[in-house]
Amino acid sequence: MRSGREAGDGGRGSENTAAAPAVRLAGVTKRYGTGGNVVTALRGVDLDIAAGELLMLVGPSGCGKTTLISVASGILDHDDGECLVFGEDIKRLGDSARTAFRGRNIGFVFQAFNLLPTLSAAENVAIPLLIAGAPWKPSVARAEAMLERVGLSERGRALPSQLSGGQQQRVAIARALINEPRLLVCDEPTSALDHESGQKVMALLREVALGPERALVIVTHDSRIFPYADRIARMDDGRIARIERPGQAPGQ
Repeated sequence: MRSGREAGDGGRGSENTAAAPAVRLAGVTKRYGTGGNVVTALRGVDLDIAAGELLMLVGPSGCGKTTLISVASGILDHDDGECLVFGEDIKRLGDSARTAFRGRNIGFVFQAFNLLPTLSAAENVAIPLLIAGAPWKPSVARAEAMLERVGLSERGRALPSQLSGGQQQRVAIARALINEPRLLVCDEPTSALDHESGQKVMALLREVALGPERALVIVTHDSRIFPYADRIARMDDGRIARIERPGQAPGQ
């Protein structure tokens, strides 16, 4: 299931990656609130995520995992440090340029699927193309081809209510991949699924979402899927506490 990457030294990339990382965070901090109500969510995070890598972020609730992926994907601005995504400092982009950059380069998969109930599976997958101004028929045709890639070629006309949880998650993955993003960010993609469906979704993500020019980051509490990771970054109190390989004993 794994590609055999080794854990990076101090959280920096992987031994097999000489090229610039897909995502680089250096000394990244993020604070919420003002005055005496300031909460520091990220405390000087250093992390490289390599192209071709599946990195999992794990840790207790409130440790900063969702904030970290929100900064790395340009949804939130960090306060201090540097965050580069494919060499681009997203924080320096204007609103329209940032939205365009995310649309071209970043795909999102969420625990709740976020499918529109009145649209078919193919129409849900086509949404990013339609938002970008693509014509309806070509967009739906491209979405149907993407559904075939995720094993749902016969379910394109089905409504979300007619699909199982695992099938809905595959539709969400197809939607996230429709623009062929270079960075795929997943927030708890399997926690709402049974074991078998979760394993199928992770096998699909490794097969379809990963490539030499694409990185995949998964925030999860689901230890059942840890073996699919190349590296696991354990967070605690806004910091990367440890980076390890699946199956690596503490202290190794």
